[in-house]
Amino acid sequence: MSFLISWFSSWFKTNTSSSKAKKESLKLPEPDSKRFKKSKNKSKTEQVDDRVDEEDVNPPPSLCHGCDLAIDDGIKFDAFNFPWHPRCFILHSQQQPKVKSDTNLKPTATNKKPKNCYVCEKKLPRKVRKEGKSREYKEDPFWKEKYCPCHDGDGTPKCCSCERLECHRTKYVNLEDGRWLCRECMECAIMDTVECHDLHLEIREFFESIHMKIDKEFPLLLVEKQALNKAEKEEKIDNHYGMVTRGICLSEVQIVISVTNWQRMGSTVEIARKSQKVKGSYVTAILILYGLPRFLTGCILAHEMMHAWLRLNGYKNLNYALEEGLCQVLGHMWLEPQAYATPDVVVAAADASSSAIITSKKGAPSEYEKKLVEFFKNQIETDGSPAYGEGFRKVNKMMALNHYSLEATLKQIVSISKTTSSSKS
Repeated sequence: MSFLISWFSSWFKTNTSSSKAKKESLKLPEPDSKRFKKSKNKSKTEQVDDRVDEEDVNPPPSLCHGCDLAIDDGIKFDAFNFPWHPRCFILHSQQQPKVKSDTNLKPTATNKKPKNCYVCEKKLPRKVRKEGKSREYKEDPFWKEKYCPCHDGDGTPKCCSCERLECHRTKYVNLEDGRWLCRECMECAIMDTVECHDLHLEIREFFESIHMKIDKEFPLLLVEKQALNKAEKEEKIDNHYGMVTRGICLSEVQIVISVTNWQRMGSTVEIARKSQKVKGSYVTAILILYGLPRFLTGCILAHEMMHAWLRLNGYKNLNYALEEGLCQVLGHMWLEPQAYATPDVVVAAADASSSAIITSKKGAPSEYEKKLVEFFKNQIETDGSPAYGEGFRKVNKMMALNHYSLEATLKQIVSISKTTSSSKS
């Protein structure tokens, strides 16, 4: 670029002087503009106008390809089969916006705001200023699709997997339990329990690779939303933050009545009782919503399998946010290599202390599936909830400080949970 501009500068100096000389030579002196000619047939003299049509001598000025204005000073530069003002050509070479004047710059196409809504394809609303704030349209933070704010509440279907709104040119699939699925996610969705069998085995291999083998056999069932909500109530799981439940680990639960206080009244003793839910060390099943893409199903399954491992190994009364955060870390860890999985190619999927390898069961993922993997990872990383989001970030930081050792991180979580429990009591 610097070479082009320096060459052009030398050309400009040379052509400026020659152009001025050429322009001066085209001017006819005023005294010689008229002459007298003697007629052959008449002994009279007649005045003859020696001036010719101006257009024959000075053709119409060329239009600059950069600014569409006339090149009326006689200095132009031909490039790319078009005439240019020198200034406009330099700006174009530097990839600057085309100019109409010195003060009026036209924005390039990359800087133009989108005109139409992604959902309805109507013109996006103009800015509405209220209390010093302005909002022109909404934009999906990951997919970067821009749409009218009204579509968030007008019943437009939203995919339960990728969370994109339905465009009017496409039709989403109704899963009959209140959820919608876009066509792209439908192509890679796991729709029944039998279809999920291979994925279940793959997740078990993943846990074995990180030295957290689960020997206990229990069923993995894909269920509708209503069945999952019912199981959540029966399991007496407190959904503290109104999170959408997409998977659950069912375990044996017993209600134990414990003595919390006593008082002697003469010859009798009165006691205060408290009913307390005590979870056993057994896992009865894992339930996951059906109709989700394979990579999302696998991520949820890895999360719930971590809950199962903790219960089967006697880890109880852990800090709620740290336990959920640890399970999110395992889901994220399983997702990490999935975008690169290919047939017959093994991918390392373990912490720093493991060299075990995992093989993809479904072959090379499509480009859309690779994008989904990044979306699901981004969801985990940017989750704003105190348990799943903050919990993940806290445990992920612990993992880094512990050189990505799950064993050391788990010991730290147990220590923090005991300290928190004793301080409350």
